Amino acid sequence: MPPGKVLQPVLKMKVDELFLYWLSEAGTQRMLQDCLRRIKAPGRDPPTAGDGELPGVWPAAPLAAPRPGGLDLAATPGPGPALPLGAASSPRNAPHARGTRRSAGTRVVQTRKEERLPPASSQSIPTFYFPRGRPQDSLNVDAAISKIESTFARLPHERATMDDMGLVAKACGCPLYWKGPLFCGAGGERTGSVSVHKFVAMWRKILHNCHDDAAKFVHLLMSPGCNYLVQDDFVPFLQDVVNTHPGLSFLKEASEFHSRYITTVGHQRIFYTVNRSWSGRITCAELRRSSFLQNVALLEEEADINQLTEFFSYEHFYVIYCKFWELDTDPRPAHRRARPAISTKMIDRIFSGAVTRGRKAQKEGKISYADFVWFLISEEDKKTPTSIEYWFRCMDLDGDGALSMFELEYFYEEQCRRLDSMAIEALPFQDCLCQMLDLVKPRSEGRITLRDLKRCKLAGVFFDTFFNIEKYLDHEQKEQISLLRDSDGSGPELSDWEKYAAEEYDILVAEETAGPGRPACPGNHAELSPVEQKLSALRSPLAQRPFFEAPSPLGAVDLYEYACGDEDLEPL
Repeated sequence: MPPGKVLQPVLKMKVDELFLYWLSEAGTQRMLQDCLRRIKAPGRDPPTAGDGELPGVWPAAPLAAPRPGGLDLAATPGPGPALPLGAASSPRNAPHARGTRRSAGTRVVQTRKEERLPPASSQSIPTFYFPRGRPQDSLNVDAAISKIESTFARLPHERATMDDMGLVAKACGCPLYWKGPLFCGAGGERTGSVSVHKFVAMWRKILHNCHDDAAKFVHLLMSPGCNYLVQDDFVPFLQDVVNTHPGLSFLKEASEFHSRYITTVGHQRIFYTVNRSWSGRITCAELRRSSFLQNVALLEEEADINQLTEFFSYEHFYVIYCKFWELDTDPRPAHRRARPAISTKMIDRIFSGAVTRGRKAQKEGKISYADFVWFLISEEDKKTPTSIEYWFRCMDLDGDGALSMFELEYFYEEQCRRLDSMAIEALPFQDCLCQMLDLVKPRSEGRITLRDLKRCKLAGVFFDTFFNIEKYLDHEQKEQISLLRDSDGSGPELSDWEKYAAEEYDILVAEETAGPGRPACPGNHAELSPVEQKLSALRSPLAQRPFFEAPSPLGAVDLYEYACGDEDLEPL
């Protein structure tokens, strides 16, 4: 043995030693002989003790090789002398036995490798990840295709135009306003019509690969080679809504306002609500978690589009656009154009690019219409996840993902100065800080994270305390119990944004009908229902001005140094 090598027991050799010892016992030999006789001559009674050797059966032979040292324990009656276990297992005393055992062990290992099965745990876990929806076993693709073919058979030359796509959408089992995406998905925008063969091939592929509405909708509108939707992908769908929805019929002759409505609704409001990752790309998972497709289905049932306040309301577009026009025509400097309630430090943060997308606009001290939509909705409703993320990004000066006490004091200093100018005694920062920490209850001492604010039901009170003087004073006049009651999301009550939009719309319409002193915006009100009045308002001097500079593509801009993770999303 090489010097320094330590002797270690070999468990397999011990087991082989005990097995050979058991096999050499006389009782074991008799039991095995009986088993062999039963296999050789089935149906015969087993021999009893003392019976002679049966004719036709081979003589009893030892089933094990002789033990080392010349002892044949198989031929010796009785159990025989017990051998020391160490003698047979010692590699020095039994080199041949060790070699035999090593070769037998090799054969066993090789057999196990050939018969290896996957772990039992991997077989018991069912598939749980379905990026394109869970497959439906009950779906009959041939029956669905047959229904579509029968619909095309009733059309001239078995070709469907855009006007015919409503019937085709119903044959596919889709909501009515999927007709635009279906038409474009089959290539109809290039030829003006879709043949039955091309549409069936397209829809059959979708049925085999996409197993829920979210995956189908994304597949119909996405660009080739993508698995997500960007802003421009929604244009065919929204253009069809503008052209055919009865609630927007007054816009048919005012095509110059189509792009403005589409930009507000499709490019901003949909992404504001659905694109929870701020990436500028709506995936199937994000679309599935949102209520967008449910609102698309409601377009068919609701003739008054203003009832669909989450995405498609024309009144909301009216308010947003008129508010932007007021700021865009204000002769005051850029830093004074925003609402005076917002502190200048926060305005500077917004114009610095913390939540805006156009690098050119940041350098020139401007804000685009697209960014203004996000600003106005976030300012008027600070309870939504997107608005909380919006203001958190503005307040996070160093971008480390947490609000420090220094950052809170930085914004609160201006609040104190503004309160002093109004002859109102400001609360010292230390006392204000204690109140805010009790309000938010952060998990980590000395820092407030995005998750802390989303968990807090009064995030709006927190933000207004540091940069909105008017709303801060309103909150101070209310008791905390009433604030909690107002922030309770249960029930069908209107959101803060819906309340604001309804109030502002009534004010704007009243000002327009009061006299010609105010430039008109495109309206949708009972008193302005005649088409002539609407179009005259649309083609006012406001309509002759450039609308806004087209914002840069959302997906090509790094909005922030850290993104909203899955842990920050609201539970489904």
